[in-house]
Amino acid sequence: MKQWFIFLAMAGFVLACGNSGSEGQLAASAGGPGMADKPDGQKLYKQYCVTCHGLYGDMGGGGAFNLQESQLSLEERIMVITKGRNAMTPFETLLKKKEIKAVAEYIVTFREE
Repeated sequence: MKQWFIFLAMAGFVLACGNSGSEGQLAASAGGPGMADKPDGQKLYKQYCVTCHGLYGDMGGGGAFNLQESQLSLEERIMVITKGRNAMTPFETLLKKKEIKAVAEYIVTFREE
């Protein structure tokens, strides 16, 4: 009886692990081609930027610029994130180019209209 229980537990574990990978593949393919390769700018912003800029880009911690007032173009934002400026550290060694672009695209949404 004990061996039967161990077998069922192992079989359940194998099935559970096997299904999680296929669900991830289905989710990625459901988004269309290239969706799995696109970084999440909001998630990256919350991970790397929120400490100084705040959740809505207006905190100004450590001299951080208010992103709601920024008039920089997308290309200029990419350059600032990549190379840094004033007290802001460069992120070219921490983030990939696609990730930097995703963050720059996300922070454009903070602009006050």
